[in-house]
Amino acid sequence: MIPGGGQPNMQQLLQQAQKMQQDLAAAQEELARTYVEGSAGGGLVKATVTGSGELQGLVIDPKAVDPEDTETLADLVVAAVRDANNAAQELQQQKLGPLAQGLGGMPGLPF
Repeated sequence: MIPGGGQPNMQQLLQQAQKMQQDLAAAQEELARTYVEGSAGGGLVKATVTGSGELQGLVIDPKAVDPEDTETLADLVVAAVRDANNAAQELQQQKLGPLAQGLGGMPGLPF
């Protein structure tokens, strides 16, 4: 509600929305440049993703490689990538959560 029951200042609302959009874009760019790591098998497999969830690297300890059991290695890779993506999602919540909530509270915006 607007204090005093007056009409909202549309110019001010637009400026606030533009600022929030700029802040959101800056946070998204920061996430794309930030790396987080996940691991599985006690560190035998490590995955690195950006804060936005893009896989950037995968390190497999030679001890994890058994030619007779490639299924376990595949499971470790999937688990490490999932772990890294979970870390990226937590980072996204930290960076984008408050901004998205702010945009959702703006009247007339489709969020």
